[in-house]
Amino acid sequence: MPTKKIAAPADREAPLRHHLLELLNGGHAHADFDAAVRNVPAALRGERPKDAEHSPWEILEHLRIAQGDILEFSRDPSHKSPDWPSGYWPATAAPPDDNAWDKSVRAFRRELKLMSDLIANPGTDLFARIPHGSGQTILREALLVADHNAYHLGELVLVRRLLGAWKE
Repeated sequence: MPTKKIAAPADREAPLRHHLLELLNGGHAHADFDAAVRNVPAALRGERPKDAEHSPWEILEHLRIAQGDILEFSRDPSHKSPDWPSGYWPATAAPPDDNAWDKSVRAFRRELKLMSDLIANPGTDLFARIPHGSGQTILREALLVADHNAYHLGELVLVRRLLGAWKE
């Protein structure tokens, strides 16, 4: 009797990876990152609307810092998170110079790509506990990034509306 050739199992997590990547990169249920940061007038980046807690700059930097912290926790056992809450927010309401906004946008995109690459890699076990954590998994961290980003992107859009700088 001839032996039957057995195909290698497909990545059973592929559909989950696909959905996580869609969730992280946004745009289905709300404005994505690029829309939220596009064309924010430089003069308004450090402005807080009346009764608002944060400026567009503060929200952008908070997004970048928190996402970077979650990414590094997910992949680096020696990573140390910033102090809470001071380490997760910029020191000033306005960018320190004209290049800071663009630099922060590029860093956010780069770190989102790195998180997406980690999730897309079939060698990443989404369900395994992160060895240096306290029960977290890559799946949990990906969902945390997506949830946190969605919340603050909505906040950024609202702040832009209040400043008269949202025309999407």
